[in-house]
Amino acid sequence: MGYLSILHEAQPFSLLPPEALQAALVKCESRLYPKGTYIFRQGEPSRAVLYILTNGLAEVVLTNEKGEDNVVGLRQPRDFFGETVLFNDKPYPGSVRAVEDCICLLMPREVFESLLENYPKFAGYFTQTLLERMRVIYEEVVAEQSYLAGNLETQPFRKRLSEIMTSPVLTCRANQTVTEVAQLMAERNIGALVVVDGQERPVGIVTDRDLVAKVLAQGCPQTGDITADMVMNTQLVSLPPDAFYSEALLAMVKNKVKYLAVVDQGHLFGIISMRDLIRARSSGALTTVDTIETSRNLDDLVQATREVDQVLVGLLAENAPIEEIFVVMSEFYDRLTAKVIQLAEEEMVQAGLGTPPVPYCFITMGSGGRKEQVLRTDQDNGIIYADVPANLAEEAQNYFLTLGEKIVNGLVACGFARCKGNVMASNPEWTKPLRQWYLDVTSWIAQPVPEIVRKLTIFLDFRPVYGKKELAQDLRHFVHRRVEDYPVLLHFLAKDDLEYKVPLGFFRQFITEKHGEHKNEIDLKRAVCVHMVDCARIFALKWGIDETSTLGRLKIMEQRNIFNPEDSEYYSTAYKILMTLRLKTNLKKLEQGLEADNWINPNQLPKKEAATLRYAMLAVDKLQSFTGTVFHAG
Repeated sequence: MGYLSILHEAQPFSLLPPEALQAALVKCESRLYPKGTYIFRQGEPSRAVLYILTNGLAEVVLTNEKGEDNVVGLRQPRDFFGETVLFNDKPYPGSVRAVEDCICLLMPREVFESLLENYPKFAGYFTQTLLERMRVIYEEVVAEQSYLAGNLETQPFRKRLSEIMTSPVLTCRANQTVTEVAQLMAERNIGALVVVDGQERPVGIVTDRDLVAKVLAQGCPQTGDITADMVMNTQLVSLPPDAFYSEALLAMVKNKVKYLAVVDQGHLFGIISMRDLIRARSSGALTTVDTIETSRNLDDLVQATREVDQVLVGLLAENAPIEEIFVVMSEFYDRLTAKVIQLAEEEMVQAGLGTPPVPYCFITMGSGGRKEQVLRTDQDNGIIYADVPANLAEEAQNYFLTLGEKIVNGLVACGFARCKGNVMASNPEWTKPLRQWYLDVTSWIAQPVPEIVRKLTIFLDFRPVYGKKELAQDLRHFVHRRVEDYPVLLHFLAKDDLEYKVPLGFFRQFITEKHGEHKNEIDLKRAVCVHMVDCARIFALKWGIDETSTLGRLKIMEQRNIFNPEDSEYYSTAYKILMTLRLKTNLKKLEQGLEADNWINPNQLPKKEAATLRYAMLAVDKLQSFTGTVFHAG
């Protein structure tokens, strides 16, 4: 059988048209390896070729530290090997030895790269292969280490609700009187009863707070006439039994509740209280929720930030997925910010400046806007307020700039540093009426000079945190309309990102700083992660996607068939790996009393972590190349 026929029957080369296979074969070399000889040995430098076995049988051999050989796999005709070091100058991680006389086709790197670039389905096969390898190695890294786990109390974040819920649940009927409900709660010393219907399905919840606020505080003398359904909260928050502890925490924080039902297919399995969550831990850090909500001054909020830090370290110690950490921490920081704003509003009243003259919306931008601000970094925020008559413009601006300064100072007290570029609500450039936002956005988009482009990369990830969120939504829709009018902006945004490529060399080796305090290091944020963020943002703008998180944008683009599922998962997995590595690196630095500056020496990483970093950077490089092609910026 000829080589062309062999390739045509071999995966993934069978995905290529005959003419492509024929053109590739012309540049391939055929070589015989007699029985017992090595095709290549472990530790030898990469030969930059892909081996395709056409005849014979070969074995993959790993040599351990004692010099003992272990056969870990076999390669048969139509199998390929040598791809793990095809794109770098690293040594072969194992040996391949001929069990029988073997004939191999040697495909040069440049031929293989050409096939990847010109045939998407063929490239997709290797994308999936890279994805699986990246995921497997990363999972091994996670299994081998638990950051700071030895220094922490046992954390519950990966526990299922079925492990910590109270069951069976004490319930009552909707027609029972509040007197009966109160007696049941007192007898069992509990703070809530789930209200069920005739089929025992939960329809609401009555808490001790409901009884106080809706009965006693109202001075109702005839409690025998008041039934449970008259005071219950029908918006019962529920989760299934297999949900995680951290999901319960998030649900309680988001919905401002202290109880949630554990329900599956309408059946009530149990109930979880905030006290249960606190009890599941050996410390009371989860009083953070109460601390934030009941804070009356900045000192209370500063204490809350310390408790939030403990939640973060706990999540990381139990290897919670980075996307879960994003959601939990963003929710805490949003609550914290909202409380800072409320205290600032109270200060304005106490100072005789009154309440806000018109509705307004406080927005966060940058990593906060993307819900990726896990550590408390620099602030990027602003204020959009409703338009006012010309004669009140100065008064309104003075009010909101003063409010903005108080908010910024409050956030500084809570550990969010001032933005070095002054992108904050205390700056009139970032606090203005909606009409002025429209004018400035139009100017920025119509004249995308480098300075403006960099300003847009911060602004375009904005999202509302507090106030009249419709103002932010109106501004977002306006941005989409202006981008449609000036599509050339996307070209300039892509060109700006592609000005710097991922720091991988031609042979896929790490390119580190050559001089200075960060010699031999890579800035994970500005040299790697930023490209994934930038590219996802550009595609989101192109297709009018409101979502601001990077992972959310990638998911929506897959749903809209802008990215194929394999590439979308490849990019998303890479981004999760990069952000996890960034977080772990920065937390270790903070523990050592150093600045969380995102710099890392890749050559000092354990081998598996270095491998996952390289795989992830390859994914970013691929997305950059695709972006350059789509937006003509390559």
